Amino acid sequence: MALGPRLDLRQSQSLVMTPQLQQAIKLLALSNLEIETFISDALDNNPLLEAGELSQERGEEGPAADTTPADPTSVELMMRGAGEADSPLDIDPAALDRDRDTGDWSAQSYSGSGEDLPDIDERGDDEPTLAEHLEAQIGAATRDPQCAFITRHLVGQLDEAGYLTVSLREVSQNLGVLPDKVEEALALLQSLDPTGVGARSLSECLALQAMEADRYDPCMERLLDNLDLVARGSFPQLKRLCQVDDEDLADMLDELRSYDPKPGLRFGSAERAPVVPDILIAPGKAGGWDIALNQATLPRLIVNRGYYVELRGGRADKATKSWLGEKLADANWLVKALDQRQKTILKVASEIVKLQQGFFERGVSALKPLTLRAVAEAIDMHESTVSRVTSNKYLNCPRGTFELKYFFTSGVAAADGEGSVSAETVKAQIRALVDAEDPKAILSDDKLVELLKEKGFDLARRTVAKYREAIGIGSSVQRRRQKKLARIA
Repeated sequence: MALGPRLDLRQSQSLVMTPQLQQAIKLLALSNLEIETFISDALDNNPLLEAGELSQERGEEGPAADTTPADPTSVELMMRGAGEADSPLDIDPAALDRDRDTGDWSAQSYSGSGEDLPDIDERGDDEPTLAEHLEAQIGAATRDPQCAFITRHLVGQLDEAGYLTVSLREVSQNLGVLPDKVEEALALLQSLDPTGVGARSLSECLALQAMEADRYDPCMERLLDNLDLVARGSFPQLKRLCQVDDEDLADMLDELRSYDPKPGLRFGSAERAPVVPDILIAPGKAGGWDIALNQATLPRLIVNRGYYVELRGGRADKATKSWLGEKLADANWLVKALDQRQKTILKVASEIVKLQQGFFERGVSALKPLTLRAVAEAIDMHESTVSRVTSNKYLNCPRGTFELKYFFTSGVAAADGEGSVSAETVKAQIRALVDAEDPKAILSDDKLVELLKEKGFDLARRTVAKYREAIGIGSSVQRRRQKKLARIA
């Protein structure tokens, strides 16, 4: 076979990401605060951009922000129009290697699993701080006013993670009370929820949680006394100190990993900024729901074409005119990209409201299992696009303010084998059963399994325990102790 040079013509298709299109896709995942920062930088770098008003009419300045529901046809043309300026924001990640740059949630990493989502009651604007959560328990835990006062003082000495930052001797001297009274107050503080709060070291924090789980035996005690060896991975030495074999040590380490080293971080910070919703939901006058973008979070940008004409009409050289042309193109693209972002958010939010209509009407008990794929298929977009749109975006409705990710939950099989229910619905049922339990007959996880099965939820015991812990409900031992203290009080 002869070897020689030759020319071939081939046709192929490839997806080329321009810098503008890459930036437009990244805009989808930005929160309203990040968008404000982005626009501020754009105003500083482009003299043709100005902060506009929402009420400005559309004209030569380009599309203005809009709070009215978009027509599906016009949105689809906007999202899939021809030409570079109208390149679709909906991009299949299989065709691109761009996730390393965006840092966004991928469709695979968030495909509808709601196991780690906070409960509905933890999503509102009035989430308590750690201090508020602890102080609400002190009155029911003791009738001794001096002990309650010292305990509240100790609460004020906790850091953000829930650790006590002062010595008991210092507290005793500052308050002028006996050390025994401070020890009593500390014991009371450490008995409160969350378990581990009030600890003075990591080992003490983990020990409190091990005691709560009834796993604090001599072997676990020695393991917690040698956390430095755990950090270094000195497992042979740990086996000798704890007098256990490989299997027992592995079990102890698994138990250790299940504990929370910073229990105070579960609660809100006193300095936290209020959440500003991006989408507003209200009951419609003729039924259904009115959906609108929050005008307070909408970007306000216009292109000052008059300034462009003035600059270009002067004694500008070729390089200056080229620079002005680039700035005009950048300004036009940014205004259009922000408009596309707003319409995409509105389109996704409208579909979520449609699919989760039961939640808005009846609450969490009517929340359905939902995945990114279901929404993506309904609006003919890719899962990654929906994932970006729902990241760092919040929805306000009569039931409170929720992140859009909240409405994507995993499904739990029904006991009759027909259909499935949302994991959030199961969590709500567990909370209701625990709230209604008799203080003299605390429900075990096995009993919760039975009661949930009667209600049509087919769950394993470990699944019930996982959901119970996820919504901050203690074990039966902890609840029995807390309710006993409340009854005495």
